[in-house]
Amino acid sequence: MISEMLNDFFVSVFTEKSGGVPNIVNTSRERVSLEDRIHKEQVKNHLGKLDVSKSPGPDEMHPRILKELIEEVPEPLAMIFEKSWKTGEIPEDWKRANIVPIYKKGNKNNPGNYRPVSLTSVPGKIMEQVIKEIICKHLEGNKVIGNSQHGFVKNKSCQTNLIAFFDKITSLVDKGEAVDVIYLDFSKAFDTVSHDILIDKLGKYNLDRATIRWVHNWLDNRSQRVVVNGAKSCWKGITSGVPQGSVLGPVLFNIFINDVDIGIESTLIKFADDTKLGGVATSLEDRDIIQNDLSKLEKWSEVNRMRFNKEKCKVLHLGRNNQFHTYKMGS
Repeated sequence: MISEMLNDFFVSVFTEKSGGVPNIVNTSRERVSLEDRIHKEQVKNHLGKLDVSKSPGPDEMHPRILKELIEEVPEPLAMIFEKSWKTGEIPEDWKRANIVPIYKKGNKNNPGNYRPVSLTSVPGKIMEQVIKEIICKHLEGNKVIGNSQHGFVKNKSCQTNLIAFFDKITSLVDKGEAVDVIYLDFSKAFDTVSHDILIDKLGKYNLDRATIRWVHNWLDNRSQRVVVNGAKSCWKGITSGVPQGSVLGPVLFNIFINDVDIGIESTLIKFADDTKLGGVATSLEDRDIIQNDLSKLEKWSEVNRMRFNKEKCKVLHLGRNNQFHTYKMGS
């Protein structure tokens, strides 16, 4: 059965849970006060933006129904959302996903050439929007996300990513320098995010305790099934990753990868997991700096339980006097 085969593959790339609850969830960090509220106007605003052409999640709550009840449901939903946020209790329906396999490229018979996109509960997604607003307000107010990240960041885009990087690189080439640019590819980046490490990082960036607990419980004990042409696979547990197609996935991934460039001397720029490293490569010392940076990135990937797909990592050599140096990544 195709749906079963695809689900088996998608589950096989997950990293294993380390077990136990991360310490940060149990600490008595800053609590949400009684004055902090989720207002019905906030919920109503999100309901108004629902796309009625989108499919529902496993709970079969269609966005059209919610949108047509826009005057009736915001208040009860706001009460449910606030209770969930402050207690950390999350309905099981919000933790289930129908996976739609989206073909990327290559051999269509290879399950690795499909991206698993999650269709989740529509009310759950509205709650994710609320949590995302809380997290983004904190990230922006405290300037948490580094300047090297251009993916899913306010006022940044694919274009700013390219312009910022290549403006710096081409200016070096114009000065007569040799420049090496290394395109780095994480293997199944969104699917292999360690939940424990992510929650620990949320704590290090001083998010409030209630929001950290909510995200932890939202990620914990999730399950998925693949749906292909109406055929559904069995449910399988999810042990790692942030759901692709979810509202919270991109911002949580940005937090997870935010510290990847600590200690890096070369120019590094990111669009979500798409990472480019570039620097002057005129002298042996220059190339040693790039090599050392690659070693630091390799170390980061090991500590954070992610993997580089070395076959997809490429080097672009620029400049007239480029030595076309061969860089090493791991063994």
